[in-house]
Amino acid sequence: MIKRINPYLVLALAVVLPGAGHVAIREAPRGLVFAFFVLFFSVLTYMTTTPDQSFIGRHAGGLFVWALSLPDAYRRARMRYAMADRTAATSANR
Repeated sequence: MIKRINPYLVLALAVVLPGAGHVAIREAPRGLVFAFFVLFFSVLTYMTTTPDQSFIGRHAGGLFVWALSLPDAYRRARMRYAMADRTAATSANR
């Protein structure tokens, strides 16, 4: 049976920490890959920009990947939530 977790809670976790939303819905490898690439691209853009750039400018690569992970975690959580509802409704009708 699929565990129900509110998609908004998953989104909140994903906002707080990259990959945490994916880990909460039991997709740890995907979450860890997102976290790795957030860190990797943050370091890459930090090393390739000049010191006079803002914090956001120096970490833009990582922030971009983090921004991509938010809707992904929410969408996957919403699909699991709907699947759990459908499974519960199907088993209740039997």
